[in-house]
Amino acid sequence: MFSILAVNVAEHGAETAKSGLFETFGVTWPFFIAQLINFLLVLFILKKFAFGPIQALLEQRKQRIADGESKLKQIEQQLADSAKHTEEVIGKANADAKRLIEEAKSSATALSEAKAQEAVATAQGIIAKAEAAAKAERAQIAADLKREFGRLVANTAQNATGGKLTADQQRAINEESLTRVEA
Repeated sequence: MFSILAVNVAEHGAETAKSGLFETFGVTWPFFIAQLINFLLVLFILKKFAFGPIQALLEQRKQRIADGESKLKQIEQQLADSAKHTEEVIGKANADAKRLIEEAKSSATALSEAKAQEAVATAQGIIAKAEAAAKAERAQIAADLKREFGRLVANTAQNATGGKLTADQQRAINEESLTRVEA
């Protein structure tokens, strides 16, 4: 019997505790239900019109950040590729410049050799012309000397004979003296 009594007291004490708790806090059921409905309405409105758009905005921002990071990686890769390409182009340009310098040096050497050969040929031509001119001048001088020598021999022979030589005799003396001089 004691057990039935204990169960009744326990059930009655729990109901009293429940109703005592609501009464202690001043909860009245109609106001509580109205406030609960207001809370749920505000929660629904905030979720639909505030939290939803904010979450969508945050998701968009998160996507943009992810896109920006991927673009940054692409740009870094392109920059690395560009630097590599630039190094290759600079290397090729340096090689081309060295080749052009070597070609210019060899061309300058060939040109200077050609100019030197041209100068030697010109000098040889001048020497040949000078020799020809000297030969011609010597021949002219020799001819002049022969004439003068012949005239002198003829004058001497005429003076020695007292002016009694004929033109044929003078010419014969000139020819004989010239053949002796030339020999």
